[in-house]
Amino acid sequence: MKLIRWGVADQEKTGVIINDIWYDTSAFGADYNELFFQNDGLTKLAAFVKENEGKLPVVPADTRLGSPVARPSKIVCIGLNYADHAKETNAPMPPEPVIFMKSTTALTGPNDNIIIPKNSVKTDWEVELAVVISKKASYVEEADALDYVAGYVLHNDVSEREFQIERNGTWDKGKGCDTFAPLGPFLATPDEIADVNNLRLWLTVNGEKMQDGNTSNFIFNIPFVISYVSQFMTLLPGDVISTGTPAGVGLGFKPPVYLKAGDVVELGIDGLGTSKQLLVDYVKN
Repeated sequence: MKLIRWGVADQEKTGVIINDIWYDTSAFGADYNELFFQNDGLTKLAAFVKENEGKLPVVPADTRLGSPVARPSKIVCIGLNYADHAKETNAPMPPEPVIFMKSTTALTGPNDNIIIPKNSVKTDWEVELAVVISKKASYVEEADALDYVAGYVLHNDVSEREFQIERNGTWDKGKGCDTFAPLGPFLATPDEIADVNNLRLWLTVNGEKMQDGNTSNFIFNIPFVISYVSQFMTLLPGDVISTGTPAGVGLGFKPPVYLKAGDVVELGIDGLGTSKQLLVDYVKN
């Protein structure tokens, strides 16, 4: 299945995509949140869709999409998980995965505007494959890790490099700003993806190709990452793990290139669709 959430921000309804048509599943009665995944919601939703075949309302294709998962308990990110990205940023190859957190308030729809933070001059892009967790995960064995995957989703791990690198302390400062986690357009269940370890992922800025990589170049693959993260924290149903970005980020250019108001970022992953974001300056509400 391909799951979407659609409509006005913070009031999204649920849906599914079948043969490229968006259908409204709000009558199912549950948002795509922790309780949904915890209570075997994917199986129940599939049964609901089958029972209502031909009866589900169609959602207009120009409707706004929200994040395909409601706000998770946490967004966990893996840094420097592609060798070419580590090299371009002059970082050593990590002997173990680098873990940082992204604020859940950064979560936004796949085509919503990205707000350049107040006082930011180094806002950057990162196309990433993200994994959504299906059930409570603690001390998971690597061999069992894929049993904990609800699905996969496209993620732009937007980053403010000055906040991240130059402001002292953890990376989190440059990762959790509002709108810095566009997720979607949809969540694809594992059966929709032929080989998660061989997916092309790409990103353009104003139509110019910046990133063009493949998940076959992971340093740490998805089962290892899920197992590893679960040694340090309990993952809850609906939690998101973003698995790192390939080379081509703005920080890696010489000199670096960063985003400014009016820029348009587009990104995509094989089987997971595309997203598009306009950069806008911060304005006090």
